[in-house]
Amino acid sequence: MSTTRPYPPGDRGPDAGVCGASGEARGDGSAHPAARQVRRLNLDGASGVVPLARDFARQALHAWGWLPAATADRRAAAEDVLLVVSELVTNACLHAEGPDELWIACDDKVLRVEVSDRGAGQPAPRTPHRAGRPGGHGMFIVQRLCLDWGVVRAPGVAGKTVWAELGTPA
Repeated sequence: MSTTRPYPPGDRGPDAGVCGASGEARGDGSAHPAARQVRRLNLDGASGVVPLARDFARQALHAWGWLPAATADRRAAAEDVLLVVSELVTNACLHAEGPDELWIACDDKVLRVEVSDRGAGQPAPRTPHRAGRPGGHGMFIVQRLCLDWGVVRAPGVAGKTVWAELGTPA
């Protein structure tokens, strides 16, 4: 699963740029680093959530200047974000009761994607990974594309938030 680091998920330490480790309160009581650019999408009860979430993320990337991409590297970075959003939302659909919320934030160094759901399962890449077989590749893809990822659960609250962090393009 996630790598071990000396600071909480989302807090990238003392050199995290303008957003640092200050917190932004969310409705569920969890804290997130204050990001210069944040987007939220309520998915609770919505249909067609995977394309809806991907389109929402694409609009955020346009608003933040990632798209249209000026270089192949920037285009690849944007495509990675869209793929991670698709995989996390798909996992919530397949292994939980569907996603409740998509949260995307971007600062100078990291873009963070969070998908909240009411599921009790623990996402993990399948091992051994079988490249030639259909299905079961979602968290393996997330693990390969992201700087880090993990799961946050609030004590006494059903569900979880699966988060993933990708580096911003240079």
